Amino acid sequence: MRTTVINVATGGREAVVDITAECEKFAASAAGDGLLHVFVPHATAGVALIELGAGSDTDLLAALRELLPADDRWRHAHGSTGHGRSHVMPALVPPYATIPVIDGRMALGTWQSVSVVDLNVDNAERQVRLSFLAGA
Repeated sequence: MRTTVINVATGGREAVVDITAECEKFAASAAGDGLLHVFVPHATAGVALIELGAGSDTDLLAALRELLPADDRWRHAHGSTGHGRSHVMPALVPPYATIPVIDGRMALGTWQSVSVVDLNVDNAERQVRLSFLAGA
């Protein structure tokens, strides 16, 4: 298995950050068939395969704001107001995705992109582990 870690700047704001290009580069370096596993080793971020740039990313953040309001209802209450919601979010947007790779190219759908979803305004930088498991 090959693995690397990339840094992703989320800017300390609610964000959906496109990491497709970094994933493509890593998958291409494998030059074969296998699985690309994308993992965010943080308790308050997730990975989503979603269309970006056409409003879906904004819609996702709006839906998460509605489902997980940034207020004082959360028992996990350190950090900024509503920080506890960031710890619940990975149950809805998991911290991982696994993508088939065929001949060094991710087999994503036409409009799918790989993104980091982060509601935690207390952290401006995230790490993402990319792992490639070669096929037999």
